[in-house]
Amino acid sequence: MLEEKGFQYSILASGSSGNAFYVETPKQKLLIDAGLTGKKITSLLADIGRTPEDLDAILVTHEHSDHIKGVGVLARKYKLDVYANEATWKIIDDKNMIGKLDVAQKHVFGRDKTLTFGDLDIESYGVSHDAVDPQFYRLIKDDKSFVMLTDTGYVSDRLAGLIENADAYLIESNHDIDILRSGSYPWSLKQRILSDKGHLSNEDGAETMIRTIGQRTKKIYLGHLSQENNIKELAHMTMETQLMSADFGVGSDFKVLDTSPNHATPLTRI
Repeated sequence: MLEEKGFQYSILASGSSGNAFYVETPKQKLLIDAGLTGKKITSLLADIGRTPEDLDAILVTHEHSDHIKGVGVLARKYKLDVYANEATWKIIDDKNMIGKLDVAQKHVFGRDKTLTFGDLDIESYGVSHDAVDPQFYRLIKDDKSFVMLTDTGYVSDRLAGLIENADAYLIESNHDIDILRSGSYPWSLKQRILSDKGHLSNEDGAETMIRTIGQRTKKIYLGHLSQENNIKELAHMTMETQLMSADFGVGSDFKVLDTSPNHATPLTRI
């Protein structure tokens, strides 16, 4: 039987309360981030017909708890390899953020590097966020690619060029600026979110997509929505409206899709 091209993925959870992404090829099954409890991630995997025993490794984007909460317990229980860059490992270890792991489970995945996991190539790239050395990933197999880009305050021209024309994107639509400004957060936190090391607004996410999507692009997932400072329907409408205003074929050339902090997206082949 001929092997199917590309790879399968599910956004298990995306939001300020926790993030986890699953990717699968015939040779590898990986988590990127595990920012929920081990029990919740097990439940989310079950929703797509998978178990933690299936996993080979966890890749970490940065040390914030909504991205690493379940890393330690999953890695210890299922003997998983864990990958992060050196600065992220240092702060995780110095602050004992995930508990003790066997040294053989800990691996370095440096920024602006490419590692091969079985039959899947993964590229890392730095983002602008208030973590020690945050990075996200592009997944590549059989000339198909998925770009993950959340937890960043802005997107440089260099990064926009690096990630252009992917088959699918997970792009941050964290907040609506007006809701955030009029909300209950203290001013210092509002400033942090709005800064170049904070999070992309709905408008910022749409502007980033205008700069990066290409003829290959078929799916845009809206990620890391704030439960306090955003509304799913507003984020979706903002993305579609700005893309249509820029003469992109929303709904015909590609789809704009939602994610959830509590429910996995269907297992999808790219």
